[in-house]
Amino acid sequence: MIEIKTSPLSDGEFNRGVFAVCDIKKGELLHEAPVIAYPNEQHEYIEKTLLADYAFEYGIGRSAILLGYGMLFNHSYEPNATYEINFENQTFDFFAFTDIKAGDEILINYNGDVDDMDPLWFNEE
Repeated sequence: MIEIKTSPLSDGEFNRGVFAVCDIKKGELLHEAPVIAYPNEQHEYIEKTLLADYAFEYGIGRSAILLGYGMLFNHSYEPNATYEINFENQTFDFFAFTDIKAGDEILINYNGDVDDMDPLWFNEE
């Protein structure tokens, strides 16, 4: 359903993104990313690494590193996908927010809500 390819939107070291390999209907689950959760007190150590830009908030007082393709979705203020934290399964579940065509890059809003237009943390520095 999804694959990793070079993204024209990413200008980082790796230039990767998540792309649809088939049409995906709005609301369809497209990826379940397992998490490695840790207390926020340990985030100061993560901040010293490349992983700092990829960590997600994970409930109250915790952060998480996502496995699978979870950390490879690129950002858009007009996303075609969204995610929900599934604490029971210890996953971030990614869903199509709109119909997605085969070949399209799958994008999420890094602020968590599809309509949150706040500046991103890494652009505020």
